[in-house]
Amino acid sequence: MKILFIGDIMGKPGRKVLKNLLPEIKHEYGPFDFKIANAENAAGGFGLTEKVMEELFDMGLDCLTSGNHIWDKKEFLPVLDGEKRILRPANYPDGCQGIGNTVFTVKGIKVAVVNLQGRVFMTPIDCPFKKADEILEKLETPVIIVDFHAEATSEKKALGLYLDGRVSCVIGTHTHVQTADEQILPGGTAYITDAGMTGGQSGVIGMDKESVFHRFLTGTPSKFEVCNDNIEVQGLVIEIDPASGKSLSVSRVSRY
Repeated sequence: MKILFIGDIMGKPGRKVLKNLLPEIKHEYGPFDFKIANAENAAGGFGLTEKVMEELFDMGLDCLTSGNHIWDKKEFLPVLDGEKRILRPANYPDGCQGIGNTVFTVKGIKVAVVNLQGRVFMTPIDCPFKKADEILEKLETPVIIVDFHAEATSEKKALGLYLDGRVSCVIGTHTHVQTADEQILPGGTAYITDAGMTGGQSGVIGMDKESVFHRFLTGTPSKFEVCNDNIEVQGLVIEIDPASGKSLSVSRVSRY
């Protein structure tokens, strides 16, 4: 089973380049059995809208994961309750809208997707390690894909090792800088600290540099604008043995 994971999509530039380059990526790395993207920044760099959601599904994506910015567009929150192909981090407290994990059937094979969020340098929500344990106890498939939306490299690697042998892959998102540590851990779990960002690479993690300078120079708020220069698709391709759930190969994707 071949999986494509697209790193955090940044606004309209990210959506546009993904639409343009996805056929090329499919031709080079595919065909893919399942396609996932982190879409928490897909609408103007902050959050998601129903229109943008439909645009991404129309490209052929099967599942959208997210993170802390999924809550930014309040009008979108009711959609989280009705659309099971979109996940928010599972370790937000009970009572939050949406779901944090779901199971798809792909060519007769059950594929579970789990979305978790880190706590180091981020909102102190429920423990992602304990939440992962809780979810894994209930899943009835060995093919399990985890998007861990976290800031700290140490927390991401710790979860990867903690879940090694119990999930197919742990894919880090959120920091928007693609790391060069893709690997298959000893227990057969594919891992990368960050899958990268689909958006403008000439800015500051996807935002126009001039709009960011003001905040660093003055310490006062400024309106960030999405970067529209040097646009790139970044992500990960993983091959998984559907019988055991173990990963067979993992490789980074980076396309202009």
